[in-house]
Amino acid sequence: MNHMPWVPGEPYNSLPVLPPTQEIETKRVLKQCVESRSRLAELKQAAERIPNPAVLINILPMLEAQASSEIENIITTTYSLFQYRDDDEHADPATKEALRYRQALMEGFKSLTDRPLTTRTAEQVCTRIKGVEMQIRRVPGTALENSRTREVIYTPPVGEDLLRTKLANWEKFLHEATEYDPLVRLAVAHYQFEAIHPFTDGNGRTGRVLNSLFLIQENLLTLPILYLSRYIIQHKDDYYTLLLDVTREQNWEPWVLYILKAVEETAAWTTEKIVAMRSLEKHTVDYVKAKVPKIYSQELVNLIFVSPVCRIQYLEESGIVKRQAASRYLKALAAIGVLREESVGKEKLFVHPKLLQLLKQDGNDFERYPHNPDAA
Repeated sequence: MNHMPWVPGEPYNSLPVLPPTQEIETKRVLKQCVESRSRLAELKQAAERIPNPAVLINILPMLEAQASSEIENIITTTYSLFQYRDDDEHADPATKEALRYRQALMEGFKSLTDRPLTTRTAEQVCTRIKGVEMQIRRVPGTALENSRTREVIYTPPVGEDLLRTKLANWEKFLHEATEYDPLVRLAVAHYQFEAIHPFTDGNGRTGRVLNSLFLIQENLLTLPILYLSRYIIQHKDDYYTLLLDVTREQNWEPWVLYILKAVEETAAWTTEKIVAMRSLEKHTVDYVKAKVPKIYSQELVNLIFVSPVCRIQYLEESGIVKRQAASRYLKALAAIGVLREESVGKEKLFVHPKLLQLLKQDGNDFERYPHNPDAA
């Protein structure tokens, strides 16, 4: 079937429907699928074995939110995200936007219990990310430019009816093209969503949330914890070049391999990070038990791993202790070097430096607490 030639400055209304006419599951793709699926299975297992899954749910989506926002040049810090996690009123605009990404991811995750991924899911995710009602584009004028030269490199299709028709085809492919490996479907559908570019803004981040949700829908993961945007940041130029190569030449294999490699590498990285977090938690438990046995409880240690920037009220809300005791407990942890007390305005924050450092760095080593057998 011949399609109209693609011209960068003209709406790509003849964007081919899915599935692609080319062979997608080449030998190289299928070989890479085996590796990627294997790493994902290890990540799924590591997540299911962790005694306190709240740690993963509170921490890993935050890292993904930070990185996915960074791809769009929205820059914030891990510290700021945890500081303003529950109240972003005083946060800077970039932090607010990244926190909305995390909310979009978590709301999308919850929505899967009621319905599968649909165009409506995409609208809700984009609305949450942007903080205003986002609907399928009704007006022309959206074009993607080279950030350096301002040259138009791609103009997505226009016309709400056409966009909805193409999204219906995208949806059908996600759910019904089960002859393809789910990870191949993920790669193909991600390209298609970005090429349809259904919203005036927020498409990249919406597409990346949908990737996480699709892996859960296909039961390849049970929690939205794959830190996929990390790989895209490290190989950002390739991401955009390979997307454009599919548009320009229907060159699917390198794009699919790129996404499969991203899944493999980030699944392995995330698994190792979970192991390191568990190791730091066990080390912290032993140290707190030895140094301040009177205040030690597993719930207390859990809390400072769920909230690397902790407030006194978190202990109250968790039912660990009342407010006065909560302040005393956190100050005791600060006195032995587990937390660092900071004043922000009138508020006291208790920061968990070792955990924040572990989350920020690529490697998984952490400085151990001093060993003191007579500490108790």
